[in-house]
Amino acid sequence: MTARVKEILSWYGSENPGVRANLARLMNTGKLAGTGRFVILPVDQGFEHGPARSFAPNPAGYDPRYHIQLAIEAGCNAYAAPLGFLEAVAGDYAGDIPLILKLNNSDSLAKVPEPCSAVTGSVEDALRLGCAAIGYTIYPGSGERNLQFEALRELILEAKAVGLPTVVWAYPRGAGVSKDGETALDVVAYAAQMAAQLGAHIIKVKPPKNLVEQPEARKVYEKYAIPSATLRERIQHVVQAAFNGRRIVIFSGGEAKGTEDVLAEVREIAAGGGFGSIMGRNAFQRPKADALALLHAVMDIYAKASA
Repeated sequence: MTARVKEILSWYGSENPGVRANLARLMNTGKLAGTGRFVILPVDQGFEHGPARSFAPNPAGYDPRYHIQLAIEAGCNAYAAPLGFLEAVAGDYAGDIPLILKLNNSDSLAKVPEPCSAVTGSVEDALRLGCAAIGYTIYPGSGERNLQFEALRELILEAKAVGLPTVVWAYPRGAGVSKDGETALDVVAYAAQMAAQLGAHIIKVKPPKNLVEQPEARKVYEKYAIPSATLRERIQHVVQAAFNGRRIVIFSGGEAKGTEDVLAEVREIAAGGGFGSIMGRNAFQRPKADALALLHAVMDIYAKASA
């Protein structure tokens, strides 16, 4: 147990030993073990976007075993997926890598202005499959957000009771925000704050753009000259919004892009104090050798930033 892991665990002092032990398990797994940094492989895109859009670029990805093998071989901290994918592999890979069960999902067939994911798994499922944490998505800005917040609080309480921490995907979306505003600095920071207030142990958000969406917030950002010109500064602000950095904030990889673009973004995340990356399509849509090389390069950046 390194000093850094002990420090991070100290921020969760009100949690029971089971939650803290599972957080430690996540931080003490893989190539970044002991650094307090994370690289997690999430594969919920088959449910969220459809199989062809997700796996046709690398057909090996149609097989659920491919993804957990990739996560293990790369040395990721954890592998996150919906119920079906985890049920397909958990028995064969029990104990090889921490698993995160994504408890809610939505599809891209219904074009609705107020998105709300369905609960597709349970805390009992997570225990049965040997998971180290549960995951849940909220859509701040959606007209259905309050239902999501209330469901999340119940799931967090249930998970805490059996020693499981919660990872919250905080993705602003819906009629309350514009498409560009979904990744505006003020909106992403607000989403991170909401996730922390709801009891998330680990918060996943998208890297913010140099944009302030809300007129009320713009006045404050201008008055106090909040730095936002570089991604590094914007990452610092989002981490600050999550209890002044006392909650673990990781950043999504987003849509597939070139290797240099991915690494340039990761360097800024690391320099800004982000705790890591949760990278799906940018990894599993590449041939395995290329995916491993990319994930190792990302881990090297975080390891160097922690040295």
